[in-house]
Amino acid sequence: MVKVGLTGGIGAGKSEVSRLLASYGAVIVDADKIAREVVEPGTPGLAAVVEAFGTDVLTPEGALDRPKLGAVVFADPDRLKALNAIVHPLVGARSAELEAAAGEDAVVVHDVPLLTENGLAPLYDVIVVVDASPETQLRRLVELRGMTEDEAKARMSAQADRKQRLAIADHVIDNEGPLEDLEPQVREVWERLRAR
Repeated sequence: MVKVGLTGGIGAGKSEVSRLLASYGAVIVDADKIAREVVEPGTPGLAAVVEAFGTDVLTPEGALDRPKLGAVVFADPDRLKALNAIVHPLVGARSAELEAAAGEDAVVVHDVPLLTENGLAPLYDVIVVVDASPETQLRRLVELRGMTEDEAKARMSAQADRKQRLAIADHVIDNEGPLEDLEPQVREVWERLRAR
């Protein structure tokens, strides 16, 4: 098994790279997806979030109001730490279960947005960083995700900077250009991962 840590700043295009790797046969362990699952209604994770942040972070239906919680935690580093202390151990446990089920000859790609920030690089055999300039990230967040410029900048500043991410990379996928430039790069990285 090859354990790959896939990361990149918000808006860099990591999800697209993850999708392509899955299409080639990689087993994807998506930390963001798992992070949503562990705080679904009725889970111990959601109960812990409500205990820490109050019922204001819930929708009228009792689900987590992610934009409301995001507005709280991305404006206050201490609140973000408190949230991470709840969610990260739950995500870690579920990720380990999925990896264990993958099989010995699998390429398991852990899609981890905060890999750099949380010092997780030593957990993986290979680190793949999806890279785009801060200007490109900002434009994508505003145009494609509908964030205001201030919201996008707050999300970006809560993450490691480009230099920090590139410093831990074994492979860098440049996603500055159009989508058609991405596929050949991802395929080349896939071939290298399979060769291991």
